[in-house]
Amino acid sequence: MKVIGRVLLVLVLIAAVAGAVFYCQPLRVQDAMTRFRLWRHGVRSEYIEAGGYRLHYFEAPAVAGTANTPLLLIHGLGARGEDWAPLIPPLAAAGFHVYAPDLPGYGRSSKPDASYSIAMEEAAVVSFMQTVHLARADVGGWSMGGWITLKLALDHPELVNRVVVYDSAGTYFPATWEPDLFSPMDVAGVHRLLAALSPKSISMPDFAARAVVRKLQANKWVIQRSLMSMIDGRDLLDFRLHNITEPTLVVWGAHDDLIPLSAGRKMHDSIPHSSMDVMEGCGHLAPAECAKPVIEGTIQFLRADPPMEGVERTFPMSAAK
Repeated sequence: MKVIGRVLLVLVLIAAVAGAVFYCQPLRVQDAMTRFRLWRHGVRSEYIEAGGYRLHYFEAPAVAGTANTPLLLIHGLGARGEDWAPLIPPLAAAGFHVYAPDLPGYGRSSKPDASYSIAMEEAAVVSFMQTVHLARADVGGWSMGGWITLKLALDHPELVNRVVVYDSAGTYFPATWEPDLFSPMDVAGVHRLLAALSPKSISMPDFAARAVVRKLQANKWVIQRSLMSMIDGRDLLDFRLHNITEPTLVVWGAHDDLIPLSAGRKMHDSIPHSSMDVMEGCGHLAPAECAKPVIEGTIQFLRADPPMEGVERTFPMSAAK
């Protein structure tokens, strides 16, 4: 009985320590769990020197015996490669060799004193592709990453096969939010950000919200420089989208309060022969909240032969489950 008692005591102590660690560093624990799940699916975490930056990236080779099509995924403002975690393993299983870098200023990549403009991040993506010997690829971008993706397709069409953008920035629309939305200073600010990102009620305890505040405040200077460069309009693509020749899929959450669906429809109408998928019940976080239909629609588009053109689809809320 003494042995059993000691074992129980050890287990209680382990649970107490684990609980304390999670309470103090909830985001680090969450990151560790995400990275472990990716590692279990054969996703590698790597670093390279490219364009003068030290860049972290995830790489997931296509499952053996599949098509092994290169696919580059570009994250959005304040994000990093981990945000693609729901999509990377399924896409690799479907025959795509997936690369998901952390852009300069974000994630585990270097954070130099720089502008963090769309043009700068696009140049970093080009350098990344050259360094990993990615001559051409299908390219997907989410939010700010969609803007970078579209600009890449316009400036360097020789690097891009097909394009997929998810709730993409890059065109003018009347914003209903202030720039400081992305750098909350308190718990209430975190909940405002979550409400803007998702129509679903995201429950987050205050200790986790405070961790989010610490994280976003630490990187506030990068986020604000990115935002200011976007707001000045220098890299807006409204009058260039008609020059995109690559097959393009525009994916949007029907209830995106950050970049409205009307902006997505305008983008779809401006890009010749593009197709569009609308995810009912989802907002700006559609690739995470509606991963199942987003993956399904993405794979269908990227595998379509001949390329999909002018198709418009709506995925119901039930498809996301």
